[in-house]
Amino acid sequence: MNEVIAKRVNNWLTGSFDTATKEEVLRLQQEDPQALADAFYRDLEFGTGGLRGLMGVGTNRMNKYTVGMATQGFSNYLKACFPAGVSVAIAHDSRNNSRFFAETTAHVFAANGIRVYLFEELRPTPALSFAIRKLGCQGGVVCTASHNPKEYNGYKAYWNDGSQLVSPHDKNVIAEVAKIQSVEEVRWSGGGQLITLLGKEMDQQYIDMVAGLSIYPEVIEAQKNMSIVYTPIHGTGITLVPAVLRRFGFETIHVVNEQATPDGNFPTVAYPNPEESEAMNYGLRLAEKLNADILCGTDPDADRLAIGVKDNKGNWVLMNGNQTAVLAFTYLLEARKEKGIATARDMVVTTIVTTPMIDAIASHFGVNCYRVLTGFKWIADLIREKETSEHYIIGGEESFGLMIGDQVRDKDGVSAVALLCEMAAYEKQKGRSLYEKMIDLYVQFGCYQEHLLSITKKGMNGQAQIAAMMDRFRKDPPATINGSRVVSLLDFEKREQTTTATGAVTPIALPRSNVLQFLLEDGSVISARPSGTEPKIKFYFSVHAPLHKASQYEQVSAQLTDRINGIRADLKL
Repeated sequence: MNEVIAKRVNNWLTGSFDTATKEEVLRLQQEDPQALADAFYRDLEFGTGGLRGLMGVGTNRMNKYTVGMATQGFSNYLKACFPAGVSVAIAHDSRNNSRFFAETTAHVFAANGIRVYLFEELRPTPALSFAIRKLGCQGGVVCTASHNPKEYNGYKAYWNDGSQLVSPHDKNVIAEVAKIQSVEEVRWSGGGQLITLLGKEMDQQYIDMVAGLSIYPEVIEAQKNMSIVYTPIHGTGITLVPAVLRRFGFETIHVVNEQATPDGNFPTVAYPNPEESEAMNYGLRLAEKLNADILCGTDPDADRLAIGVKDNKGNWVLMNGNQTAVLAFTYLLEARKEKGIATARDMVVTTIVTTPMIDAIASHFGVNCYRVLTGFKWIADLIREKETSEHYIIGGEESFGLMIGDQVRDKDGVSAVALLCEMAAYEKQKGRSLYEKMIDLYVQFGCYQEHLLSITKKGMNGQAQIAAMMDRFRKDPPATINGSRVVSLLDFEKREQTTTATGAVTPIALPRSNVLQFLLEDGSVISARPSGTEPKIKFYFSVHAPLHKASQYEQVSAQLTDRINGIRADLKL
């Protein structure tokens, strides 16, 4: 064990830590030195989104002390920015220790003289964003690790507009958190009278807001018995999704019983992530049994959603995040035009790794489409920038996230479920399914196919391996990929786009981000992006081709799959 790790371990054994924590450090010291080293080799990074990591003892773990130190730093910054007084809202998901971390956070804030609004029990992340705005808070925190495995937890920090931190506050909060070097610097207790619990009244305001997003209530009335299957995958969605669907007017809602109870062990799934088909298996079986019209699922903090629909052969299939976004964007733009409520100021927002099909759809409707960095904080940042000149309609990204309307400034799986169910009702009224609608859109705009590859590099050397991979692509970028010439290389870290034929460099007008993007002559797009919250590097592939008629979809889709496989093989991925 190196000297730095040994010193940190000794601090925890001799410092102001509780007995159970010290006993666990001693146990690891005796039984699993490697696990001990991994728990102490660094401080758990408070990044631009907050904390996320494995739960356990140690400086590199989610525990009472790392959460308390982060909250102390955040408190210091909030008080410096808002000397007239600070209030915050706090929520948490169904994960193990989430309530404990939320209460720890609440008590540290209160001990610093900050008024705290703490949800009385688990609630979806979008409800937290909504509450910050509704209550006029200066900040907020949600304790969640989103869709990570059960061993993880996290801490996401929010600003006064209900979005996650962006510049300059993200870097400033990171700096303040870094100043807290000892648990003795944390104010742990006092000020309990400043904590107020939030319950049904805030829920009702949120439900009312989501209900206001409905465009075709008359269609829902006609299709109120449309069969909906919903799974919260043991998460927070159970607290609000069924209630929102009932408020919309749907009457036939079937919740997957095996996954209805919030449970941080996520006993029916390997990963509580609706992006993974395995997590949706129970829902698929129930939807097939009931011959339902649509299947919806949300992740543990209910900010992401997945949908399942029947294909033209009657088989249930899961839409990917890009397809779901395309359906949602199209529905809102079409419906607003048909209802006569579209305006010349309307805009939509997506991200640099999301399907280019959205740009084509927005162009068709004459609506401005903006691309931002990955993450809904950047969508929220653009809304803030343009809210006096343009009217935000919807934003979304490939990772199963949508943000409808501007009253929540983070991705919202609850309102997204309601919107997609309304769209399913609208299409059913016209005699077709969402699957058939998707194919029709491919015929109209071209058949786009996307694929995400995540490569995990765990442990102390994982981040170094990921950095080396990105460095190799930067220093020696390929001239061709899968037989197609690379026409442009976008380096979002350098904020430069290079035209390979001429070497001409043009600036990229976005904040720095460690992302590389290759644009190929055949229209393919390949993006490489290390995750900011997990020890992963993600590769995004987007290809497309014309689809002349719906009957050719399977043939064209197979050809596009072959193209993606060829790109992966050429890049040795």
